[in-house]
Amino acid sequence: MSRAAFVFPGQGSQYVGMGRDIWEQSSEGKKFFERADELLGFQLSKVCFEGPEDELKQTRNTQPALFVHSLALTQFIKDEFVYAVAGHSLGEYTALVYAGAFSFEDGLRLVRLRAELMQRACLEQPGTMAAIIGLDAKVVGEICCKAWTTGIVQAANFNSPGQIVISGAVAGVRKAMEMAKERGARMVKELSVSGAFHSPLMESTRAELSKALEQIEIREAGIPVYVNISGLPITRPGEIREALTRQLTNPVRWEDSIRNMIADGITRFVEIGAGKVLQGLIRRVDAAVDVAGIERLEDLNIVQRVKE
Repeated sequence: MSRAAFVFPGQGSQYVGMGRDIWEQSSEGKKFFERADELLGFQLSKVCFEGPEDELKQTRNTQPALFVHSLALTQFIKDEFVYAVAGHSLGEYTALVYAGAFSFEDGLRLVRLRAELMQRACLEQPGTMAAIIGLDAKVVGEICCKAWTTGIVQAANFNSPGQIVISGAVAGVRKAMEMAKERGARMVKELSVSGAFHSPLMESTRAELSKALEQIEIREAGIPVYVNISGLPITRPGEIREALTRQLTNPVRWEDSIRNMIADGITRFVEIGAGKVLQGLIRRVDAAVDVAGIERLEDLNIVQRVKE
């Protein structure tokens, strides 16, 4: 029997208007946004539905917005057919709430804190990120090692074969971009981001987030959660705390996560939340698997197809 997994998007997938259909058409789904507004002390729902875009794109708003939107959608699709979950960066928190490791309320508080810490780190130590297309991981690693003498730079996202994102100090990233072009990369593009996520420039966030993780109840996950730092499944509270703390400064090993899920018998993936980024990455890892997405209530018919 084939197995299915839910995957949850991270920062960059957001758009103004996401979740408005849930608010307008479902009293149960609306409660998620209302609860978030109450806990955060401002109208996150209004930022999601009306923007402006610049406000939604602020890290401290983007991450909670994506988290709430994805989890609101899960209320219509939670079912026993889901074997495992994973999330890209911020999406890992969404995955852990879905798997029952901690509550929606604690997850939202953690996500908001994480976002604020990351935004602060970006101001304290400015950095950037860049996508490199068409070079393998070994070559990108060599480039980052050589460029490090100019400024901190490392691989931040191993997204799919030949698609790697680097992160670090502006000088280091731009030097690595030059070297990647010289090594024959098909495309090299600096990303429009506020800082150097998943790099040593996020080190200042670790202690405070780790403290917050110790103060909440983390339960054993009900289903395996394939985590960013290793691409392997975990369920235990101690493993979860360690994974979330290390995730801040370590690469997102998304390709490894998908390959390991497939090796464990998962052949169907459903992205829950805004955009289609993860669907595209999964297809590049293995074109043979079944991939779908649910970002609006009108997409819910997909669930029945996945269960069959």
